[in-house]
Amino acid sequence: MSINSYLLRQAGVISRAQAVAAGLSRDAVDRRLATRRWRPLHPRVYLAEGHRLTDEGRVRAAALWAGPDAVLSGVAAAWWHGFVERAPLVVGVTVPRRRSPASRPGVSVRRRTLEPVDVVEHREVALTDRPLTVLEAAVEMGMAGGATFLDRALQRWIRFPAIYDAYCRNLGAHGSATAGLLLVAAADRSASVAERLLIRRLREAGIRGWRVGYRTGGFVIDVAFPLARVAIEVDGWAWHMDAARAGRDKRRQNALVRQGWTVLRYTWHDLVERPRTVIAEIRHEVETARVVPRLARRRP
Repeated sequence: MSINSYLLRQAGVISRAQAVAAGLSRDAVDRRLATRRWRPLHPRVYLAEGHRLTDEGRVRAAALWAGPDAVLSGVAAAWWHGFVERAPLVVGVTVPRRRSPASRPGVSVRRRTLEPVDVVEHREVALTDRPLTVLEAAVEMGMAGGATFLDRALQRWIRFPAIYDAYCRNLGAHGSATAGLLLVAAADRSASVAERLLIRRLREAGIRGWRVGYRTGGFVIDVAFPLARVAIEVDGWAWHMDAARAGRDKRRQNALVRQGWTVLRYTWHDLVERPRTVIAEIRHEVETARVVPRLARRRP
């Protein structure tokens, strides 16, 4: 690849190794630096004359300096994926444990060996894959900003199971405790969001006779049809994360069934991806439950 090709593809940024690979001698590189045709950004990484340093150039320069086995991570990776509008002032990179480059102005270095499934390449830059990127960017933003970002990511780009799997693969890594707190908080919020979505679906379908937060037999049912004794439980993402919570929910469901309730369980994914099927199932169970008592009353 020629020098100009590198500069065009990399927002005016080039490394010494790339320049030599393109045919420049080390002396020729030094002359360009001496005459200020190239300006150092990091050791062995330069910005060519005639190019303005953009966010893309800053991020590419950090990745080039960190080396071919470095992986863009955190908010910088989120920006590269298109999840945030602005690149961070300090670019995060992850390098294998066997290497020990120190962080420098504009670049934060973490030493960690990533699983291959957590690394992708996009626009000729290696970076963390989308689920791990979302998780690590949320941690980098802090609890307040990270919670907002995580909620937005879960609504727009990534499903919870993928992020949860990335979290499990990286347990014990720096920030994993904060990541867990963020995931649990997002999971709890998702239940109320899913419940509101279910209520909207019921209203749109013209289904009546339901009550929210219905208390019976020592339990609270998310959405209940008391006359038909049909209970609808909405599972947030926390149901998948918290084994104890899942166990309690199953015991509650069994108790409701023993009390004569028909229990239907739905997730946010069900309500978004297959709303017609959900409404059809609910309508069928409610109408069936109402018909059976009428038939029983007609028997001699």
